[in-house]
Amino acid sequence: MFWLSALTLFCQGVQAGSQPMMITVTKGFGLTLYASDMGDAKQLALGDKGTLFVGSRKKGTIQALVDSNADGRVDKRYVIAKGLENPEAIAFHRGDLYAAVDDRIIRFVDIENRLRRPGRGKEVYDRLPGKTSKSRRALHFGPDGRLYVAIGAPCNVCEAVAPFGSIIAIDIDSGSSEQIATGIRNVTGFDWSPVDNKLWFADLGRDWMGDRLPPDEINRVDRSGLHYGFPYVHAKSVIEPAYEKPKNLKITQPNYELPAHVAPMGLHFYRGQQFPAKYHNQMFVAENGSWNRSSKIGYQIVMLEVEDQQVVKRSTLVSFLDGEFPVARPYALLTAPDGAMYISDDLKGNIYRLFYKDIIKEEIEPAQKLDTEQ
Repeated sequence: MFWLSALTLFCQGVQAGSQPMMITVTKGFGLTLYASDMGDAKQLALGDKGTLFVGSRKKGTIQALVDSNADGRVDKRYVIAKGLENPEAIAFHRGDLYAAVDDRIIRFVDIENRLRRPGRGKEVYDRLPGKTSKSRRALHFGPDGRLYVAIGAPCNVCEAVAPFGSIIAIDIDSGSSEQIATGIRNVTGFDWSPVDNKLWFADLGRDWMGDRLPPDEINRVDRSGLHYGFPYVHAKSVIEPAYEKPKNLKITQPNYELPAHVAPMGLHFYRGQQFPAKYHNQMFVAENGSWNRSSKIGYQIVMLEVEDQQVVKRSTLVSFLDGEFPVARPYALLTAPDGAMYISDDLKGNIYRLFYKDIIKEEIEPAQKLDTEQ
């Protein structure tokens, strides 16, 4: 490790194949490898006892990671379910784990006490649109106790039929639902600000409009039922040539525009105390990175500083891009019980742990050998 200056970044080397790859981390922070060999590790959920649940898409599994001695390293891993269809979207609430699987939501009851023998997930909701590989889902329980579900559009650009292209809120007990937001394209990252409980979400712009268009979006929900533009208007002012906006449709503009194709898959407000005060209650975004741009962009963790309900500044904390080579593709973020931050990587199947301390370790530690139980 070498220090460039008090205001710049420091680098830590990791080995990728035969070439040493560089991960760049903001001064004062460190990064360790919390777990590896997770497949396409995507969305995360945290149990009351500190169990980290990891959803996947291609692998078809939900896994649970346990750090039983609280040393910042996983020492037990459990397979909660396997052979599922795209179990990427997961959420934990009142002792139970929820997962969106095709057109339904299933629940694993009292999961942290049943990690060795979780049993089959029981269906609690069966009215999601199913059988599409392009529409991605995300789950979170809101401050009101309802389960919020983001349902992506089933296309690059199209007039999606609801509930595609929307965020809905479900009362799990009654099965009733409310449409919270429409006109979205691909949302897998959303969270509520700890300051005022406002819902924010990151939306990916459409592809094939060039390297610089359209910007990806950060949006805020001020009231239910607003339309956020897709497919008629992208970001604040990019008009879609294939579809004409209905005359009476009122569109809510994004709060903030990200560069095109950074792919903000994860959005999370930091709720810990380990990081310095300027990071408290601020928004962190996992930019998964471009896939068809002439030069790569994204592949990093950024902080979006929010003041008076507006994003005023974007700064990089971790960059996983070494030149044109991605070391990782960060996907989801979550505050750890000790105030560190978990980062999932769907490229190499790693879970990283971002932490802050006075003495930074000089190189990323190898993952401890895990006890795998199924």
